[in-house]
Amino acid sequence: MNKLRHASLAGAAITVMMLTAACGGGEKSAEDDYGKAPAGSSSKIGDGYASGSGGYGSGGASGSAAAEKNAPAKQLAVREAPGIGPVVADGKGLTLYRFDKDTAKPPASRCDGDCAKAWPPVPADDASATAGLDAELGQVKRADGTMQLTLAGWPVYRYAKDAAPGDTKGQGVGGTWSAFAPDGKKAGAAGGDEGKEGQREEEKEGEKEKQPEEEKPAAEGVSVKDNPALGKILVDGQGRTLYRFNKDSAWPMKFACNDACLDTWKPAEPVDKSAVRGVPEKLITTVTRPEGTKQLAVDCWPVYWFTGDKKAGDTTGQGKQGLWFAVDDQGKKVTTPAS
Repeated sequence: MNKLRHASLAGAAITVMMLTAACGGGEKSAEDDYGKAPAGSSSKIGDGYASGSGGYGSGGASGSAAAEKNAPAKQLAVREAPGIGPVVADGKGLTLYRFDKDTAKPPASRCDGDCAKAWPPVPADDASATAGLDAELGQVKRADGTMQLTLAGWPVYRYAKDAAPGDTKGQGVGGTWSAFAPDGKKAGAAGGDEGKEGQREEEKEGEKEKQPEEEKPAAEGVSVKDNPALGKILVDGQGRTLYRFNKDSAWPMKFACNDACLDTWKPAEPVDKSAVRGVPEKLITTVTRPEGTKQLAVDCWPVYWFTGDKKAGDTTGQGKQGLWFAVDDQGKKVTTPAS
């Protein structure tokens, strides 16, 4: 009996070690340290609603707020959002969103797990259209078997950080989330080519379904560059220096660069390990950000490129604010000052 008990404990210990080694926290989201809406977005629909308080952490909305985010949409309405234009809201005035990595033809949702905590799917039941809404309502079955509302074929979501009716804090998050326009397209898009762009997008949806975007890593790769001041550092396929942020963490996984921070520090895209050069492949992984997008990680740390680096090989982000550092060929941060 004791031998069995010891074997069980040993097996549990091995399991924990394996999870740790595999960046077990890599799919977790983190509380936003910035609290600002993305550049170019508005935080309130001009409909007379008073703003509310509240926020979103790693666990999403809670209590009555969580129930509201997961409630049926009831009668949809079209409202004017300053800086964005007309958007679709639910019966309580909460803005409704679509995700670029989903598909409309055929309808398919690719926001699950922690992504669905940040972007609660809207149930398909008890939803109706209103005057001014030019997109057809429908439904799609999710991976967990529940039915989700669709608009013009696109799965419909709310955003956990929208604390009050009229908030549009989800607009533009991660470059992949947009409020719904009344025709089911993305709200806030510049006119002119929007119709053509939407048509081209819908024509390609069947092809995307066959080969989902998240299953096609960027082929740019990761390689090592000899920098005179910093030594061997990692660069992406365009030669841009890759940095890590001290406020992030690898275990437990935490993303502290969000919203306005992402205007300056861009998450590096995942790569195919066949395109990795000069760095152990086991150090190169992919993690999921709070908004559901994928990001390249080195030794379980999310990595970014800096918009202040104007050409390949620049390292102007090194040591910024005492928080940003290049990464060496062993996945460790480089603390040497840039020349």
